Amino acid sequence: MTQRTAGPESQADTGHRSLIRRLYWVKRWMYRGGRPQRLAKALNRLWAMAFSSGRLSPGNAMTLEVRGRRTGRTIAFPVVVANHEGQRYLVSMLGENANWVHNVRAAHGRAVLRRKGAEPVRLIEVPVAARAPILRSYLDAAPGARPHLPVDRHDPLEAFARIAADYPAFRIVPDTAD
Repeated sequence: MTQRTAGPESQADTGHRSLIRRLYWVKRWMYRGGRPQRLAKALNRLWAMAFSSGRLSPGNAMTLEVRGRRTGRTIAFPVVVANHEGQRYLVSMLGENANWVHNVRAAHGRAVLRRKGAEPVRLIEVPVAARAPILRSYLDAAPGARPHLPVDRHDPLEAFARIAADYPAFRIVPDTAD
């Protein structure tokens, strides 16, 4: 009886999966405790500048600006916009306790999206029962968020429904108020 050895494709696939696991660990480490640590904060500032300029970033990468609920200062950070059934959405990859979620709620949903210009928006929180397909679309659009959600983007919607209460989603609509 001969023993099968792994071919080059199997070794490459195993190496790729190993690299992905290490990258996921680094991402989780940078956001341990559900908060961005020093390195993540610095990288977020850099990405926010890059995303708002619209250069060197995918079309769904933007900068969200929202008024801080305690300081009143504008806080800017990078986000990925997910598209689902013709609507645009933001999802909190860090869950319910992310600072930006609290700030958006305190600002009654008023915020600004930046990408080659400012777009005043209103963020309307999506009810938990409607979040599952939006969360799946978000994981397709935001590879950097995948280490933070305890589901795989290919899982059935039932898996997303089980975690939906823990990950706020907001529908983006134009803010017409002055």
